[in-house]
Amino acid sequence: MTVRFGIDRLVAERELTKPLEGRRVALLGHPASLTADLVHSLDALAALPRVRLGAAFGPQHGMRGDKQDNMIETSDAVDPKYGIPVFSLYGQVRRPTDEMLSTFDVLLVDLQDLGCRIYTFITTLRYVLEAAARTGKRVIVLDRPNPAGRPVEGTRLRPGFESFVGAGPLPMRHGLTMGELARWFVARFGLDVDLDVITMQGWKPGAAPGFGWPSFERSWTNPSPNAPNLSMARCYAGTVMLEGTTLSEGRGTTRPLELFGAPDVDASAVIERMREIAPDWLEGCRLRPCHFEPTFHKHSGSLCSGVQIHVDDPAYDHGRFRPWRIVSLALKAIRSLAPGYELWRDFPYEYERDRLAIDLLNGGPLLREWVDDPAADPSDLDRVAKADEESWREERESLLLYPEA
Repeated sequence: MTVRFGIDRLVAERELTKPLEGRRVALLGHPASLTADLVHSLDALAALPRVRLGAAFGPQHGMRGDKQDNMIETSDAVDPKYGIPVFSLYGQVRRPTDEMLSTFDVLLVDLQDLGCRIYTFITTLRYVLEAAARTGKRVIVLDRPNPAGRPVEGTRLRPGFESFVGAGPLPMRHGLTMGELARWFVARFGLDVDLDVITMQGWKPGAAPGFGWPSFERSWTNPSPNAPNLSMARCYAGTVMLEGTTLSEGRGTTRPLELFGAPDVDASAVIERMREIAPDWLEGCRLRPCHFEPTFHKHSGSLCSGVQIHVDDPAYDHGRFRPWRIVSLALKAIRSLAPGYELWRDFPYEYERDRLAIDLLNGGPLLREWVDDPAADPSDLDRVAKADEESWREERESLLLYPEA
């Protein structure tokens, strides 16, 4: 059965469109907000009879996805085709203001996620749900696949480490769609909001070859500038942590967030030490030493020795691949090889200045402390992570909207 996303069902099924007729509608979207025919959702909505567009909203990187790096804000604008305001939720504000909320009755959320707690689109989802609960606005999530599928991995965010990259006590890899996440936010935070989810048809997260993404059925469009393909989406729940380190995460290369390294790292030695410390954490993929020279961002113009994580060949095992553990292990191996290596990057990160970026990314200091403790072994981190992963699987069970395969 062909997979139909929420937006495709909305524009095709009159019973779904009818409740929007005569009401002011707004869209929260980005470049990957597309129909199966690659028509942007804003254009698809504008073409519907008796549906009146009131506004549009863009998350981090903007509605057009034109802001390349993190922490580059987008300004409000006016859509040149429809003449409606396009409000930025990553600019002067990150939560919609009362003025913004006055432009619509119903907000449609059509955001392609990557299945990772860090990806800020889910924080924006929480913020608009809270605003809608406060003002009585209706929210409809047009659901899309989680390209990383159902696997769960990583420790859950600890109290006090909430931030724009940590919207709640989720593990790093949560295994939910945006529609399911919306249901979780409502339940977790007791939101009294008029929420509906237009579910997908035919999506089976455990089905090969995509294991989350309907490969060969839907084109991949970057939801953010450094999310160019399915391999990146699979690796992201691990490689995103490199944003909190001095290592390049591959920004400024053609394989961002699939590889990492630095000029003063011996990649072959790092891989060898990883295999010595916890060989079972490396299952389900292949690691390859490589060299790269970023054209911008960290180590721009310098030749880096690095590691690429390969998840697009027969060695890939969706159920055994654990990117959070792989990158954690790489950091541990580097610390083991060079105890004095300046690993942690101390800089303002996503509007936070008082806590290290690595701690914000991981939702607490546990990972950093484990890496820095020479006496800590893999079982110490694994024990905490497995408990968190199991508790999350139990918590999310009632939220799942789609069969596994």
